[in-house]
Amino acid sequence: MEAVQVLCMKGGNGDTSYAKNSLLQKKVISLTKAIIEETVTNLCCNNFPTSLCIADMGCSSGPNTFFAVLEVVSTVDKVGKKMGLRLPEIQVFLNDLPGNDFNTIFKSLPKFQKDLQKTTGAGAESCFITGVPGSFYSRLFPRKSLHFVHSSYGLLWLSQVPPGPESNKGNIYMASSSPPSVLKAYYEQLQSDFSMFLRCRSEELVEGGSMVLTFLGRRSDDPSSKECCYIWELLAVALNDMVAEGRIEEGIMDSFNIPQYTPSQGEVKCEIEKGGSFTVNGVKVSEVNWNAYEGELCPSDAHKDGGHNVAMLMRAVAEPMLVSHFGDGIIEEVFSRYKSIVADRMSKETTEFINVTVSMTKRR
Repeated sequence: MEAVQVLCMKGGNGDTSYAKNSLLQKKVISLTKAIIEETVTNLCCNNFPTSLCIADMGCSSGPNTFFAVLEVVSTVDKVGKKMGLRLPEIQVFLNDLPGNDFNTIFKSLPKFQKDLQKTTGAGAESCFITGVPGSFYSRLFPRKSLHFVHSSYGLLWLSQVPPGPESNKGNIYMASSSPPSVLKAYYEQLQSDFSMFLRCRSEELVEGGSMVLTFLGRRSDDPSSKECCYIWELLAVALNDMVAEGRIEEGIMDSFNIPQYTPSQGEVKCEIEKGGSFTVNGVKVSEVNWNAYEGELCPSDAHKDGGHNVAMLMRAVAEPMLVSHFGDGIIEEVFSRYKSIVADRMSKETTEFINVTVSMTKRR
């Protein structure tokens, strides 16, 4: 299964959309604010540009898209003001796969322009926004045209499910019960995809251009550890229960696998160093609770239920893939069961996502 055909977050602004259920991803971007500021500051201080081209890869849809862009533009503005210079003209490219809901992004453009005016004092004529549909595992831009690339939770998605997942029966991703051959296949797919990403960006970035990339990752050396695979194992429990009840055919269940890999910081650095085109400036590992509303003001009584929040988060991410494979008739039942399973596990143990953020600069 090629991810480009089915991989997209749930579009629109409905209750189950990604736009309404991506607070966790916003928190992850906030955790990387210091790294983004440092990287962009170094980029601009070395040679403050008269125009700047940036790309957000895996931009998805909803409010987080412009949240990340505004952070970058604001940093450029701060650096310029310290140097007595005006904000340069900025071209922003928003990239995701063709199935992404770009319409929802551009409907929120007027709000971004107001936020830009409020934050920097600059009008819409200072920042030009363009959508770029296509896989970031291929070339997307002319040579030496980009100054800065940002991606948050985009590169955890692989270009395809690795070959040969037939032996991963009963699982939908790497799991503690997966045979070594499955773990090896997933890692090799990560190596192939990420090395291709780096080759493409090395062509497209100017010399001295920079990237800040955030992966959903892990601290453990074990790619099947609970800290990175547990969230999918629990969804597999719900699906397998429905198989046992005859609601889902076993063969259809066994042929479904998630095109994702959650790397360790060592694996990320290894691929960058092997490629030879970038210098790693720094790596940060952080964590965020599965329940994005933990310690937050809940917008409704439903959001006081951690199981509900995690189920809605994962539904916004996984529903398009599940519908493509199983049809839409099982969705409500699957996520109702998943909510209960997750709530039970969260009441008994600490549940966190691990994030790996890396800053790098193209070698001159």
